[in-house]
Amino acid sequence: MGKASLTISEVRDMMLAAADKIIESEPILTDADRALGDGDHGVGMERGMTAVKEALAGKDFPSAGKVFVAVGTAMMSSMGGASGAIFGTLFRSGGKAVGEGDAFTAKELAALLREGTDQVMARGGAKPGDKTMVDALVPAADKAAEVATLPLDEALAAVAEAAAAGRDASEGMIATMGRAKTLGENSLGKPDAGAVSVSIIVAAMRDYAAA
Repeated sequence: MGKASLTISEVRDMMLAAADKIIESEPILTDADRALGDGDHGVGMERGMTAVKEALAGKDFPSAGKVFVAVGTAMMSSMGGASGAIFGTLFRSGGKAVGEGDAFTAKELAALLREGTDQVMARGGAKPGDKTMVDALVPAADKAAEVATLPLDEALAAVAEAAAAGRDASEGMIATMGRAKTLGENSLGKPDAGAVSVSIIVAAMRDYAAA
């Protein structure tokens, strides 16, 4: 039986599960980034999520929003570089939008993804179609807004599907940002590594809520 909402401690445990999944997926992320960039995305995400585990494990938080802020802060301070800044912004800004409540529902999920995505685009300058993590984030945020009245487990299932579709769509895009930009049409046929990370995180959230 899935979960219609999560308590603060369950949000913490959900993000610990997402951290474990990213750490486990380091080889996949490294391969994805090696095809388009310098291949350091997997190691950077592994380092960031290891810091997330240290920041969350065994800790109590006053609100669901503060859990996500802690995730973003840990990633930003441990990863460095563009990915640390962008993923840190996603969770810090999104967590602030979730607010001070003690329950995490599909409504809070929609707030997390919309504000987080908007701030990622504002900070990094990427827009849909640029072959970045935004190509997974925007469809995920749009779908979250559509399903904000559903039980959380059902909403996350739809959002994870949207993120995965965005990741897959990035394969057909020509990179216009970062090091992948220099590849031109040679960037076709490969997904953006950041979009892969987004899809893995959201899928892990879905799996936690479905259990």
